[in-house]
Amino acid sequence: MTFVAEEIASQPRCWERAVELARTARNLPVAGERVAVVGCGTSLFIAQSYAALRESAGLGETDAFPASEFPHTRKYDRVVAICRSGTTTEVLDLLRATELPTVAVIGDPDTPITGLTPVVVLDFADERSVVQTRFATTALTLLRAHLALDRPGLLPADLIAQCERAVSEALPAGAVERTQFTFLGAGWTNGIAHEAALKVREASGSWTESYPAMEYRHGPISVTDSSSVTWFFGGAPEGLAGQVEKAGAIVSVSDLDPVADLVRAQRLAVAVAEAKNLNPDEPRNLTRSIILDA
Repeated sequence: MTFVAEEIASQPRCWERAVELARTARNLPVAGERVAVVGCGTSLFIAQSYAALRESAGLGETDAFPASEFPHTRKYDRVVAICRSGTTTEVLDLLRATELPTVAVIGDPDTPITGLTPVVVLDFADERSVVQTRFATTALTLLRAHLALDRPGLLPADLIAQCERAVSEALPAGAVERTQFTFLGAGWTNGIAHEAALKVREASGSWTESYPAMEYRHGPISVTDSSSVTWFFGGAPEGLAGQVEKAGAIVSVSDLDPVADLVRAQRLAVAVAEAKNLNPDEPRNLTRSIILDA
């Protein structure tokens, strides 16, 4: 079994620990604060999901940015950085440059980021794999659980059981044999859709896309045919799934929590890679952390 497959399977226990940690984690945003959340790659998409969920819950204005695109002229009460490795150049540069209060959610505590900001450490969810899976979903579960201290409905009571189901239940029939994958979300699940597309692209080198669901029919649906899978997070807008099926795609609409459904998409990424005789632990042109030359 590959590292990434083992890490995907371990997510229920990681999420359990994240929910517990959320009760005592320090320096995370409190209700009413104006917050910016930053990351790179997968961490950016998790930042987007958290930001949209926090703001929509009425807990404070929340923006998400790539660390390299942070608007230094804006004022925030807190900046949250998500960084598995603790070594990503753009994140470290931002933390060195800003005078705003900061906190980082990290996987490895023995890294330079700990000298720059208070941290919440998810070392139990850190990974050997280049391709992020359990750290990303565990970070989002931590942040959701922290929001749920003020808004309990933001975290399903059976979330861990849903994750266990996502680890084991069958993938959509025929999906692994398809060659084009589109992931669709709405609101806070847009970031999850972007992350699912990135996962399949990284692990298997496949043609993937992601959009807000209602934007899909404004052009992107033109690529959909019998080679496609179209995957909805959090349900499909009325009538759209039928249009996609008529175009020839396999459609996935799950009753799982969207983050649990992301676990299924991670499994799809590994399965597609293996079907193409690729090693998902060794994605082309990628490394575990992006450290730029000075």
